[in-house]
Amino acid sequence: MGRSRGGRTIRIHALTDRFCRLLAFLLTGGQAADCTAGALLLERLPACRIVLADKGYDSDTIRRQIEAAGAAPNITHEINRRWKPCFSPVLYWGWNAIERMFGRPKDFRRIATRYDRLAINYLAAVCLAAKIGYWL
Repeated sequence: MGRSRGGRTIRIHALTDRFCRLLAFLLTGGQAADCTAGALLLERLPACRIVLADKGYDSDTIRRQIEAAGAAPNITHEINRRWKPCFSPVLYWGWNAIERMFGRPKDFRRIATRYDRLAINYLAAVCLAAKIGYWL
């Protein structure tokens, strides 16, 4: 797990289908870039037409990886990007379901407060929460 002045930090990256069912997830330290974890998750990308992601995953390599899989990326662009790729805000409204999906495990207190010191223990708690139905 990452450390900062505020304590332990960790990020959960998730790959879901269009019904927000969890397909895969990955834990990284809080200081790690989102695009490196996104590239690993996209290796498990099933056949789809459009991929939604937020600004953290806005990189040319991720966009090329999505296009190589036969899908169209709909990713909000970083504000400092010179070339602004096409983006549909109407399609991006579906991202709200992803935010709600990440809000569900917050009811599982151990995940919300990050009691665990080791990443493997935190990963076990996240897997348990996913298994008992917090991410269905």
